[in-house]
Amino acid sequence: MSGHSKWSTIKRKKGAEDAKRGKVFTKVVKEITIAARGGGGDPDGNPRLRRAIDAARSANMPADTITRAIKKGTGELEGVQYEELLYEGIGTDGALFVCEVVTDNRNRTIAEVRKIFDRNHGQIGTSGTAAWAFEQKGIIRVAEGATTEEALFEAAVGGGAENMELVGEQWVVTTARNDLDAVRDAIDTSGIPVGEASLEFIPNNPKVVEGTEAEKLIQLFEALEEHDDIQTVFSDFELSEQALVEMA
Repeated sequence: MSGHSKWSTIKRKKGAEDAKRGKVFTKVVKEITIAARGGGGDPDGNPRLRRAIDAARSANMPADTITRAIKKGTGELEGVQYEELLYEGIGTDGALFVCEVVTDNRNRTIAEVRKIFDRNHGQIGTSGTAAWAFEQKGIIRVAEGATTEEALFEAAVGGGAENMELVGEQWVVTTARNDLDAVRDAIDTSGIPVGEASLEFIPNNPKVVEGTEAEKLIQLFEALEEHDDIQTVFSDFELSEQALVEMA
């Protein structure tokens, strides 16, 4: 299990604080709206929308909030027009960052994200600066207590999964990019509740960091995550065992 995975687990446990500040809801609503705009408001025929609704329910989002976001995406209700962008950058020690962005004002967002990199010992780059170092994979998360290892393994592998491991208190199932929805459906059909399913940028060759470099990279990562227009942040650095101990 990688240091980055362990750190991600620690970050997820802190998610409740983000939810209280409305950060999680804001980002999930944007994803639902974008998904509904691109593929329609029926989750049965729109896998991306179905995944977004899964994330909303996992965050305990009220059903009426989900419905309003869908209707804004389909145009049944008036809403903000968002566009999706991918920002890439470099942090200290050459660590690479990829940020998935949803914004209604790209000029404002790029200026603000550039400042975040500048203030945290990094720099924003052009297209291709960092994405080359990652491969997009399907990631499915299932609560450890929701099933047995054998049952999940049978459903996941039967659906075409590449890998499965226990990270903290969650099973993490990895799939090829194009197999995410098929594996998710296989797990769901077997009666195992899916906590979250999404496409993520996985680094091909993670860099292990510690000490002041780790502190600076975590600071940059968290500052990017805090920005309202950044949906998700990915980086190719992992924390050493010592850095994980110090963080805990």
